[in-house]
Amino acid sequence: MTRLYPHRRNLLAGLGATLAIGTAKANVMSAIDLALVLAVDCSGSVRGEHYDLQQRGYADAFRHRRVIEAILGGLHGGIIACYFQWSGPALHNLVIPWTVLRSRADIAGFATALQQAPRSIFGGGTAPAEAIDYGAALLQRVPAQPLRRVIDISGDGRSNRGRPPAMARDAAAAQGITINGLPILHMEEDIEEYYERNVIGGPGAFLISARDYESFADAVRRKLILEISSAG
Repeated sequence: MTRLYPHRRNLLAGLGATLAIGTAKANVMSAIDLALVLAVDCSGSVRGEHYDLQQRGYADAFRHRRVIEAILGGLHGGIIACYFQWSGPALHNLVIPWTVLRSRADIAGFATALQQAPRSIFGGGTAPAEAIDYGAALLQRVPAQPLRRVIDISGDGRSNRGRPPAMARDAAAAQGITINGLPILHMEEDIEEYYERNVIGGPGAFLISARDYESFADAVRRKLILEISSAG
């Protein structure tokens, strides 16, 4: 299910992956359409097969023709993205650092890195507030000049650790950051409403839900097309 929300709220270390990003490094400080943080839930409810489905879903999405066209078709012809895993308040791991995607080769390398990304967090609770905080800190250090800054957060459960996620959402939104959601409905059917009320926020925020992990790939592809296309 897709739900789009206009800007309704005024307030609303890491394991480095080796990527072949070609000439993108030379342009890393140039203007770019979007800085995108991918924040993936690795709490205890995410079993091994669930994690594998998430990884394949992200990788397949970045290989999809429409996602590639969205990345290359923006005003500046590229985005910059990173990927981290999260669970409890202090459990975050930056697995793929900021990577410029300006060519098909860049995007293919990023997709491969996503598919091969090892899981480094296996529990520790569910703290989306601190995941948003961590993503916002990454965006403060982005080595580019993006038109938009987005945290793309997925998860299958509500917060059970840390501070209320709405507080982190509002703080990030006050910085002009958009937090989009990808709730997975296999455990808590009302998690979609929870993400709507407590997680998403900022300019043009929206969520797209996945019925289960098997449908995750389709949901993340549609989500990426929407958020990347709106950046240009």
